[in-house]
Amino acid sequence: MIVIPEAFLNRMHELHGEQGDAWSSELPGLIAECASRFDFRPESPFSNLSYNFVLRGKRGDGKPAVLKCSYLKDELAREVNVLRAYESRGAVGVLEADEELGVALLEGADPGTPLSSIEDDLQATNIFCEVFHRLQLPAPSGSQYPTMKQHFAAMERYRERYEGVSLDAPLPESWVENAEECLAYLISTTEENLLLHGDLHHQNILRQGEEQWSVIDPKGVIGDIHFDTIQYLLNYEDRGGDCEVVLRRRIAIMAGRLGLDPRRIAMWGVARGVLEACWTLEDGGTDWQAGIAITERFANCLN
Repeated sequence: MIVIPEAFLNRMHELHGEQGDAWSSELPGLIAECASRFDFRPESPFSNLSYNFVLRGKRGDGKPAVLKCSYLKDELAREVNVLRAYESRGAVGVLEADEELGVALLEGADPGTPLSSIEDDLQATNIFCEVFHRLQLPAPSGSQYPTMKQHFAAMERYRERYEGVSLDAPLPESWVENAEECLAYLISTTEENLLLHGDLHHQNILRQGEEQWSVIDPKGVIGDIHFDTIQYLLNYEDRGGDCEVVLRRRIAIMAGRLGLDPRRIAMWGVARGVLEACWTLEDGGTDWQAGIAITERFANCLN
């Protein structure tokens, strides 16, 4: 029987209260049901659990598989839909899924080492570009995926929170205005809306075999292709040099290999940094300066 780690139980309580506790208590039974229905032999949970319970295992034929159970059923359903859309473009396969139960059995990446294991930043960025290029897909008609405006909604909520009240708004006004202007410009000038991964960073790109790389954990957002470079640019930002030097070099590689506009990448980074600061405030954090530092670093790339 799979033991649910106490840290994960505490996390579910922190996020969802008594309903999270109830969901967690049902996990062993849910896993047993999936094992029976999906011909899946559970082995052990991943060590970095956060919002979902994710479990390694094997199918009856011995091939590796991953069972993902989520309290947020709609988000998992969206992830499954994106993975299926990307199926022939370099994403792990969806073997089984049940939206009502909030579970998905996914193909296991083998050996599954993340792109972060490639410490040569030039090599890693070139691999990222190969993966990125394969994923380009027009937005499906009648899509229920969030738009860029919806993805950045925390910036609007920040304005509403401090508008017309005596509280001093904590974020530097000039950077908030700059981010709002960048966001409005980028959305209005997007020539084609694509289905974006939404969280395409080192840990979500896994080695599949000797040379192939596969993506996991898509969020599913509709918008400008340039936005999907940002999450990679925010990770391991000092590998191979000073943060600003590394950022400029990565953007130059992406622009050259993928035909992207380096200024649009930088502008999305400006907006994304302020979004990070807004998320921090909403979560009750105080280190909003980290988000503003992101904004400043990307803004320097516009000069």
